[in-house]
Amino acid sequence: MRFLNILVADDHPIFVEGLQSVFSHSGGKFAYNIRGVARTGSQVTQLLSESPADLLLMDLNLPETDGLKILPSVKKGSANTRVLVMTMYDDPRLVKAAFKAGADGYMLKSGTKDELFHAIEEVIEGHTYIGHGLALVENRHNNGSDAISPDKRFARTYGLTRREMEVMRYIGQAMNNKDIAEKLFISDQTVSVHRKNIMRKLGVNNTASMIKIAFENNLV
Repeated sequence: MRFLNILVADDHPIFVEGLQSVFSHSGGKFAYNIRGVARTGSQVTQLLSESPADLLLMDLNLPETDGLKILPSVKKGSANTRVLVMTMYDDPRLVKAAFKAGADGYMLKSGTKDELFHAIEEVIEGHTYIGHGLALVENRHNNGSDAISPDKRFARTYGLTRREMEVMRYIGQAMNNKDIAEKLFISDQTVSVHRKNIMRKLGVNNTASMIKIAFENNLV
């Protein structure tokens, strides 16, 4: 039986306690050890550097720095760590963004423990896992009756500038500040300011929520 060291990134203590209970009665192919718990996004890379893990179980909605934003750096700095996203977000485009950012698997928190064990086995063995009830493509119906394009309507509603809309689209593609800066020929700091302004105008405090709004309004 292989022994797996796991890092959990989630800010809900009762969920983490539930995982600990599930893993203590697991059986199957692996024996599990939760080596560390990150309550914020910024703690993830710190804990991985201090104590490498075989698997990172990560929610997308994390305080300070959300999951989508840190995924690329996690995969770059801990290439041997497999990442399984566990979240309540089921929007197909958010699922796609997570995989593009580096996730190895994606499942909903509403899934069963059997699905969790199966998902872990799949990602540890080098496969990609997409959880039950999830898809990478969303069905849309558009009869062309709207005179104003979705992006213009969205920009007017939230008071976003043209540049903020450009930044938001790139964020929706799981790009980090440095990559966006290179695309738009502006500085990282300027992108950071735009990101903060967008969040303030949308009334959200993390990238996952921002992208969810963009997806719901057909911007990405």
